[in-house]
Amino acid sequence: MKKDIIISGVGGQGILTIAATIGTAALFEGLHLKQSEVHGMAQRGGDVQAHLRLSSDPISSDLIPEGEADLVISVEPLESLRFVNMLNTETGWLITSMNPFRNITNYPPLEEVLNAIWKLPRYVTIDADKVAKDQGSVKVANIIVLGAASPFLGLQYANLEKALEKMFSRKGKEMVMLNLKALKAGKDYAEKHT
Repeated sequence: MKKDIIISGVGGQGILTIAATIGTAALFEGLHLKQSEVHGMAQRGGDVQAHLRLSSDPISSDLIPEGEADLVISVEPLESLRFVNMLNTETGWLITSMNPFRNITNYPPLEEVLNAIWKLPRYVTIDADKVAKDQGSVKVANIIVLGAASPFLGLQYANLEKALEKMFSRKGKEMVMLNLKALKAGKDYAEKHT
């Protein structure tokens, strides 16, 4: 098993929570893991990205070469487009929220951003904010996106659930249940729309 994943978004959107959840699930499966993070002025709405490499064999580098990513998972659509060049053109998937975080004055029209995504051969776009609200809180939009990516991760879904339980248990059972519902809602959406 080998998966090279790029996770992107804007500071405060839960990018590192997604990375930690995937990483924890991978460790439950006995996989090797390397992770690299870039926090670009995150407090001010800057971009945040993580490279996450999973493998059943030892991994040498934590950075993913251009054109080798199996997945780009993004909580912000314009940020997802920054990493299209990183995708494997034959097999790579882009999974992104359709909800913009307009942190720049010249943010392009959303229709242009989405049309560029929809020209890719393999993608899932999801209105993560709406689906999160339907589950009880817009704060779990990042977990909705993770759920939408779950069918493409090559990990057992039960281990993603177990990872969320471990990560959120100190915040109480209600928070654990909210995140588990969000994960399932994202997964169900992706399975229905691919």
